[in-house]
Amino acid sequence: MTIQYRDYYETLGVSRSASQEEIRKVYRKLARKYHPDVNPGDKAAEEKFKDIQEAYAVLSDPEKRSRYDQLGANWQAGADFTPPPGWGGTRVDFGDVGDLGDLFGGGGAFSDFFQSIFGGFGGARARGRSSPRAASKGADVEAQIELSLEDVHRGCRPTLSLQTQSICQQCHGSGMMGRGRCMACNGLGRIAVPRRLTVNIAPGARDNSVVRLAGKGEKRTAAGPAGDLFLRVRIRKHPKFRITGTDDLRVEVPVTPWEAALGAKIPVPTLDGSIEVTVPEGTQGGANLRLRSQGLRRRDGSRGDLYIRIRIALPKKLTREEEALLRQLANISKFNPRSGN
Repeated sequence: MTIQYRDYYETLGVSRSASQEEIRKVYRKLARKYHPDVNPGDKAAEEKFKDIQEAYAVLSDPEKRSRYDQLGANWQAGADFTPPPGWGGTRVDFGDVGDLGDLFGGGGAFSDFFQSIFGGFGGARARGRSSPRAASKGADVEAQIELSLEDVHRGCRPTLSLQTQSICQQCHGSGMMGRGRCMACNGLGRIAVPRRLTVNIAPGARDNSVVRLAGKGEKRTAAGPAGDLFLRVRIRKHPKFRITGTDDLRVEVPVTPWEAALGAKIPVPTLDGSIEVTVPEGTQGGANLRLRSQGLRRRDGSRGDLYIRIRIALPKKLTREEEALLRQLANISKFNPRSGN
């Protein structure tokens, strides 16, 4: 049988490389524009609406889209097409586009081209029980979560507020109520639902790393499993510490001139509390001291290092005794930092 080839990408006005999200957005826009409720008695709009539904029924389903793409990109819309052997008889589910047989008064809503590839309209009424689509996985969701250094170091259980798409409970995702559009979801089959979710973040997460929560995404059909939730981690700027590389930390610690010259034991902050560190005699401003295994905790339980940058701090105002001692030092010291010795 020779029939007319249909270019579903051209029908929706998307490229052959369009993502599922692009296809869904374009479909919703066109479906609202050409829906029979919006264009009562307009036969041209009705035919356009059926073409849009047919194209979306194929391109919104990865399995059917892949099957359709195997025909190749070189066919011209409207050209004669002879289906390859073995392409007929595939059962089709219409979970995303509703029951077009009810909408347009019986069978025949889909083209001969569609029926030659996917087996026609006969399987539409049985959807929801045993069709392959009923068990298809829902859409994945991506979101961003902001954590502190302490959170990624120790692990945490933050509670998130998300806005996700869920199946309309009135029309069960079809967008239709009887012969008319579902008013609860405006014919889209999906509604925006706020969600609160407590997430377990194990120690060792890093900036821009992704945490996957299986089954916490959106549902595509009432019977099918939900997609996954992917959380991209962003680490907030810390008032004391700066990340160096992946696992090391850097902190700046002020010391007095006499502590740097004579050596001293000083408290140094870490993510687990303050510890005492020895500043060697004659330490220069800008010098770096290294504390092993005092940096960020990794997923395997080991830790990076902490680098301490020494900053020489002077008192803003001297007491009389301090000023007298410094003048005495200036008179007796032979040290000249500009001599090169």
